[in-house]
Amino acid sequence: MEPVPSILELLRQKLFDPTIYQTHAPNVIGALVVLFAAWMVAGWVSRLMYRSLKLAKIDETLARFATKFTWWGILALAIAGCLGRFGVDTTSYAAAIGAVGFSIGLAFQGALGNFAAGIMLLVFRPYKVGDVIVVGGQTGKVDEIDLFSTTLDTPDNRRIMVPNGSIFGSTIENTSYHHTRRVEVTVGACYSADIDQTYEILMRAVCAVPGILSEPAPEVVLLELADSSVNWSVRAWATTADFGLIKQRTIRAVKLALDHAGIEIPFPQMDVNLRGPALANLVPNTERKAA
Repeated sequence: MEPVPSILELLRQKLFDPTIYQTHAPNVIGALVVLFAAWMVAGWVSRLMYRSLKLAKIDETLARFATKFTWWGILALAIAGCLGRFGVDTTSYAAAIGAVGFSIGLAFQGALGNFAAGIMLLVFRPYKVGDVIVVGGQTGKVDEIDLFSTTLDTPDNRRIMVPNGSIFGSTIENTSYHHTRRVEVTVGACYSADIDQTYEILMRAVCAVPGILSEPAPEVVLLELADSSVNWSVRAWATTADFGLIKQRTIRAVKLALDHAGIEIPFPQMDVNLRGPALANLVPNTERKAA
């Protein structure tokens, strides 16, 4: 009975067998040449695509993603061609690759949802870097739009990363989309104040606020007769960049104007009327005995 050769012996025989090199050497050299050429072509095509997308003013994040996708796609095609040159039937692995892709998709469905939402945000562009938005209960300036999340900087200088899936599936409020915004200050006046006089005082106050726009013109609107006050809305237009400052000035001007005119800004109050039996029950027992 002949002895069974060991693994090291079989490996040595294969390595030092000249027929193997004669058979596969052309394929190995050809594969290396194809991979090198694919590497060069992928780099050239990706650079060309990136420049074209930049000239078309496509978003930076989307341009980089398309460039990387093109680069890896060309390399994947080259690798598949090299495997076919060595006799590997790549079509036989299609089902296995599909099953693996399906399993990965189930495992990363949240990440893939954020990825798809990121693509939609980059395509439809409801906001851009530098805009102030309100999404997912968060308010901040957009610092970066990634494929999976959007980075916000809050007014108190906090960094917040919001998943794109929660952004695209909810209401997006872009407060800096337009160049102008309306400042609105609601104030209540006491019922004893004259309505026409109050209107004139509020109108003079808002027109004197520095920085407001003359067009559209400021206005004062009588809102309602509330429980404790007559409510007014003082409105003026300002540039988006000066919105916060103009609103503070408008609030100050309204308060000072009403104070100067002696018009009270009432707080919520309630009148309680106590009748005879209820009032008698509030008298202490000592006072009843004395009486």
